[in-house]
Amino acid sequence: MKIGFIGVGAMAQAIIQGLLRAKFVPAKDILVHSAHQARYEQYADQYGLTAQKTNAELTQNSDLVVLAVVPGIVADVLNEINGELKSNKTLISIVSGIGLNRLEELTDYNLPILRSLPNINSEYGQGMTAIATNENLVGEQKKTAVSLFEATGEISELPEDQFAIFSAISGSAVAYVDFFIDCLSRAGVKYGFNKETATKIAAQTALGSAQSLLASKQTPAEMIDKVCSPGGDTIAGILAMEQAGLLNSVIKGIDATIDKSIGNSK
Repeated sequence: MKIGFIGVGAMAQAIIQGLLRAKFVPAKDILVHSAHQARYEQYADQYGLTAQKTNAELTQNSDLVVLAVVPGIVADVLNEINGELKSNKTLISIVSGIGLNRLEELTDYNLPILRSLPNINSEYGQGMTAIATNENLVGEQKKTAVSLFEATGEISELPEDQFAIFSAISGSAVAYVDFFIDCLSRAGVKYGFNKETATKIAAQTALGSAQSLLASKQTPAEMIDKVCSPGGDTIAGILAMEQAGLLNSVIKGIDATIDKSIGNSK
């Protein structure tokens, strides 16, 4: 199986690195092309990938074609490769704001298509990806396309009208979680830790908390209650954060993220 990436920006590179880490396919079976020749050829050389001279050549030689370009050039790129897109190939889009209906309009209504919203944690096999497929992607062909994202983390099949909220609490939220970890780290520095030590402690605690929450199958509130003893330090901190408006700030941040996303897709 050969996987072609049209565009090798940050998100495409995160997926490629995740696939290499998982040994999903040999490096040479990952094909790349972008508008920036020096950049994609250097990237291919660095990791043993196969550089292609044109998007059409890449499409012809790939089983899965991953569209990883900015929304503004999607129509031009698909027009360029339409002659090479066949029903035995699968088009995978990681482009935000371009729905399945629009992708079908720009290609062929018989083409199997998977729309996805991955996040940057895919690089380390810890990604979270939303997927939606058109009715042409079924059976083994769908299983193969979905397995690409399963190799880089977890997936959730969602209706497209939920993609904006998914993007906010998964895609953008990577930065928000890192921001919270940085806040904990700075608090540690305030009380005498050096930044490196404080960051390691805070990041490992966040990682362990997330893994424990998923493994326990309990709600976050239930896990909080397990840590908060009556009259203890932790509940005092929780109440202080609530009083300072942490919950409201987080929801306002998500609201702003969704509003901006919807505005950009119009």
